Amino acid sequence: MNTLLLSAADPETPELAAEILRRGGLVAIPTETVYGLGADGLNPAAVAKIFEAKGRPGDNPLILHITGAEQLELYCHDIPPAAYTLAERFWPGPLTMVLPAKSCVPKRTTGGLSTVAMRCPRSLITRQIIGLTGSPIAAPSANLSGKPSTTTAQHVLHDHDGKIDAVVDGGPCSVGVESTIVDLTEERPRLLRPGGVTPEALLEVLGDLVIDKAVTAQIDRDAVVKAPGMKYRHYAPQEPVVIVSGSRERAAAYIRAHFVPGDRVLCFEEELPLYGGCNPLAYGREADVSTLSAGLFSALRILDDPAVHKVYARCPVGGGVAYAVQNRLKKAAAFHIIDPEVEP
Repeated sequence: MNTLLLSAADPETPELAAEILRRGGLVAIPTETVYGLGADGLNPAAVAKIFEAKGRPGDNPLILHITGAEQLELYCHDIPPAAYTLAERFWPGPLTMVLPAKSCVPKRTTGGLSTVAMRCPRSLITRQIIGLTGSPIAAPSANLSGKPSTTTAQHVLHDHDGKIDAVVDGGPCSVGVESTIVDLTEERPRLLRPGGVTPEALLEVLGDLVIDKAVTAQIDRDAVVKAPGMKYRHYAPQEPVVIVSGSRERAAAYIRAHFVPGDRVLCFEEELPLYGGCNPLAYGREADVSTLSAGLFSALRILDDPAVHKVYARCPVGGGVAYAVQNRLKKAAAFHIIDPEVEP
């Protein structure tokens, strides 16, 4: 298969991409979060190709991308008022809502569940493609399953060149981590995955928010989950990742004491001078967490190298966008965290 690289700047691209999707093909689409691997979300055969291309477990649900809140009632029922309040505040944008699914949404898309995850992306060209397709686009992140997510068209081609129909190149993703997911099907709103819309911003609108266990710890592989990225080890290079917490000086002392040739250090730009001789890679500035979210997956892709034995990673602390970066790094590390205060 010849994978087409379509430019977002080309006025013919939206119709070309939509035509591929209408005939059941796969198109990688840009969003503000990460690139998604898209198919017609109402076509089970097309959706099955997503799982095949990614090597994705069949019980890992997909997100349906739509053009606006007015389309929610087409694919969902018993929609609470909070969904429209959140959409008015955060759509188009990096927020996904889990709602009861109508029967028109295939079980292949929902991972066999009676709920469906819905999002309206900020990317104008992607919304144009959705409108021209005439169906919502089901799209998980466009990486191979479990690997670091794709934040450029080149990342997508690295994983899928010759395996999918087309990639729409919309440039680097501005947010850089997948969307926030909130479940609105229970009595209390539940955060299933942190992202560009922070828990603090959700709480301000909703007045209440439960943090799901999957956000802070590894959950059982047999657990039934309502949203992507909750159960399996995600976002990870092939080698082990270990998060080293604590102050800069104590973390650096621990890492330097345990570092062996072939290891790498993933750190903040401000910490680079502490890791001379340890082959450090900075993924952003601790003082500007948005640079960490935007740079994380590109850095993890660089580290996904057979020559690397182990990655020692530094993780931001606190709430806001830092909470999403923490979640992705902890998932990549399978929640393996070392505190130098405890482990010498």
